[in-house]
Amino acid sequence: MRAIVVRNFGATPELADMPLPEPGPGRVRVQIEAAGVNPFDQRMAEGYLEGIMPHDFPMILGVDGAGVIAAAGPGVHRFAVGERVVGKFLYPPAGHGSFAEFSIAPEDGALVPIPQGVSTVAAAALPTAGTTAQDLVDAAAIKPGQTVLIVGATGGVGSFLVQLANIAGAQVLATARAAAADQVTRLGAAETIDYTAGSVTDQVRALRPDGIDALFDLVSPPEKLAELTDLVRSGGAVYSIIGAADETALRERGITGGNLVSSSGASELARLLARVANGDVVVPIEGTIPLEQAPTAIGAGGARGKTVLTL
Repeated sequence: MRAIVVRNFGATPELADMPLPEPGPGRVRVQIEAAGVNPFDQRMAEGYLEGIMPHDFPMILGVDGAGVIAAAGPGVHRFAVGERVVGKFLYPPAGHGSFAEFSIAPEDGALVPIPQGVSTVAAAALPTAGTTAQDLVDAAAIKPGQTVLIVGATGGVGSFLVQLANIAGAQVLATARAAAADQVTRLGAAETIDYTAGSVTDQVRALRPDGIDALFDLVSPPEKLAELTDLVRSGGAVYSIIGAADETALRERGITGGNLVSSSGASELARLLARVANGDVVVPIEGTIPLEQAPTAIGAGGARGKTVLTL
């Protein structure tokens, strides 16, 4: 089967021919039809999980995938052959991901049926970015009328986070280039901050001189995040998804939150899929590309929404 692999940490991703995987007890083989691309794919290729999880090489990349159950191993009861499913294809040993024509997943892992009315491409874009956004909103316990700032609002996580924060009743301030202002407004932002037009901190302070209730920063390094944190009122919340938050400094200021690592599984993914199926959340797809072009997409920045590989 065709797959996108790296042969060692730090190697350039490449298209390769790999053996067809066989599902063991409690596992299913999924024929992948679409796979979502995430920044984490590049980090994994560079060795982010080295020492944390065992790896098999050549390492097939990709966490998010959607398709149909092609075969079931002994003891599988939750899924039937031919059923459409979506999930996260990351479990030990790492290296058997979704950037392949077929992948194996535990039936009790982060794998769920795709509801009627949700396309396979849309489903494939959801698992990592969508559930991370959902985890952020849940962690912050947003209340109606609160003001939140989302830095990095046009990327995968940001596109979902704008919508989910708006659904929770927040007044959403979102950073985006001027050309993307309409996009984030349609997703639910009350105000757009053009980060190319000057200091984000100064622009937000001019709009909300009394401060904001929560800051979700998806992109800033520690020193920039510390500056933006000055906008948050005591008792508010600050979250980073790239490990940039100084949690001790936050506590000293009476601010909750910190560095969030999403751990959502099947139930959270199913909840998000239901929102998509009901029309409450849209899945912003920037583009689809064939599997063989994956090396050009892995690690690429500046996306407005999600990039999805099609097989």
